[in-house]
Amino acid sequence: MSGSFLRKSSIHRLLRSHTITDTGLDPSTTATAIYSIMKHQTTQSRVYFRFPQIFRKSREFNEFSPPFFTSPFSSSSSTSSSSTAAASFVGWYLAMVKSRPILTKSVTSSLIYVAADLSSQTIARPASEPYDLVRTLRMAGYGMLILGPSLHFWFNFVSKRFPKRDLITTFKKIIMGQTLYGPAMTALFFSLNARLQGENGAEIVARLKRDLLPTMVNGVMYWPICDFITFKFIPVHLQPLVSNSFSYLWTVYMTYLASLDKVSTNTNSQFA
Repeated sequence: MSGSFLRKSSIHRLLRSHTITDTGLDPSTTATAIYSIMKHQTTQSRVYFRFPQIFRKSREFNEFSPPFFTSPFSSSSSTSSSSTAAASFVGWYLAMVKSRPILTKSVTSSLIYVAADLSSQTIARPASEPYDLVRTLRMAGYGMLILGPSLHFWFNFVSKRFPKRDLITTFKKIIMGQTLYGPAMTALFFSLNARLQGENGAEIVARLKRDLLPTMVNGVMYWPICDFITFKFIPVHLQPLVSNSFSYLWTVYMTYLASLDKVSTNTNSQFA
């Protein structure tokens, strides 16, 4: 009220100082009329400057509207939200690796073995045969209970034994992996999987004689490159994750070999 009174008073003084008083018009009435016109124009200008709210409402409508009403900018917002979610997941995973390293690496290995076995069965399983869920559970258990913890301790041992990352040290780590860890884990994988399928000791030995050496030869053509990248460029606490990522294709191959029929140990049938 005080502001409007001051504006009216100033208009009234302005009218008295000009020639409009000579026309016979009442200055107070004229001042009131001019103030009303100015107030109306001010109200219109406020409405005009509130016009961007319409765009804000339309933007809110686009966020909840069906796909065919979305604006071209909605794709960029969805991309940014997905990238934010991915960054949040990576941050959560790295925190879990530091707080619970063995559990996190074990679960990661289990999931990769499950995915690899699903791919292996999809590629090699005949259409007439049903999906083997028990086989996938065996692979999940192996990744969870054996491979994940062993990768954690192996990479920590190698990094403490050879802490440097120069070229010579990296080759030493690769040689150790190809001569110690790789053969031991491959033999354990074939033996344990065969045992869980009901094979006896002689059948397990026969399977190892048939499958172990070809697997080792193929591993020499695949793993040194993967190990070089892992040991040379990846931090120690993330090396099991990178190794598991490389092992996806390798595990598809391994699960295929593990699913082959057992070797017959009947010597009489071999010479019949």
